[in-house]
Amino acid sequence: MNILRLAPLAAVALVACHAAPQESPPLAGARIGGPFTLVDQDGRTVSDRDFAGKYRIMYFGYTFCPDVCPTDAAAIGKAMAELDGTDADLARRIVPIFVTVDPERDTPKVLKSFTAAFHPRMVGLTGTPAQIAAVSKAYGVYAGKGAMQPGGGYLVNHSRTTYLMDADGKPLALLPTEQGPHAVAAEIKRWAK
Repeated sequence: MNILRLAPLAAVALVACHAAPQESPPLAGARIGGPFTLVDQDGRTVSDRDFAGKYRIMYFGYTFCPDVCPTDAAAIGKAMAELDGTDADLARRIVPIFVTVDPERDTPKVLKSFTAAFHPRMVGLTGTPAQIAAVSKAYGVYAGKGAMQPGGGYLVNHSRTTYLMDADGKPLALLPTEQGPHAVAAEIKRWAK
């Protein structure tokens, strides 16, 4: 009789001993990213190799954006600040990168002012239109200059995607910037090991 009563408990104990299969990151194996050479907010030429060994948050936008880009950059910056406070070791291994899709206006000086407003370690990258087109294509980012507005300004239509890349530059996951900084930090903690 006692054997039958203990059988369900033994089964539970055996199941608990087996580790659950490791979940793969959602973008594992996706063809996103690749080598690039651009100019940072300090006017230095940098390449993807300069970020080797670091997780990267890759966001494509532009500094003259009236709404979405500053909101997303703020979510990324606040998520990094949250990680700075809760998991400083992880935070130090992450580089938030803002790549412009508007190289005509987003000079290093403009990017420096913009990125500094969101997080002290945020890197701004620009380049020639051809360089920006190549890196945008490698990351599956659409960008197109809108119609000229009165006064000479224009908007840039672009996809809204924030990638978390691993220390080797491989894609891990999309970060939910539209859900705010806490959701971004939680997703980073989930996939950055």
